[in-house]
Amino acid sequence: MIYSKRIIGIDVGMKRIGLAQSDPTRTIASPIGTFAEAELLKKLVSEAHQIETIVVGWPISMRGHEGSATEMVKAFIKRLEKKLPNMQIELLDERFTSTLANQTIRNTVTSKKKRQEKGLVDTIAAAILLQSYMDRLTR
Repeated sequence: MIYSKRIIGIDVGMKRIGLAQSDPTRTIASPIGTFAEAELLKKLVSEAHQIETIVVGWPISMRGHEGSATEMVKAFIKRLEKKLPNMQIELLDERFTSTLANQTIRNTVTSKKKRQEKGLVDTIAAAILLQSYMDRLTR
């Protein structure tokens, strides 16, 4: 099935925010890039008519506790909701996404220079998060 709107995945980091989007069939998550918050919010507002849902990584500890990263994401979500008040926003446990992103980069990116790009982990983590969300939808 081809959908008219896409699902967006967001991995909020301390310095950068990773962004990924679904394909029209909602089968594959593709990394888009990393953005500063203001740049990302502007992009999302301008493309809101093409977005159905935004999935945001929810940082909790291995024991299920919230911490300072969770507070940072809560604040980001409030700003996102202010810019896109009618947008559906879903939270998804992001434990292991950075680990899986680093593993994916080590296994697939051959250029050492490319592997060391600062935003690559955030972008891949956003794609992993989004893929996990879409896989749950099809179960």
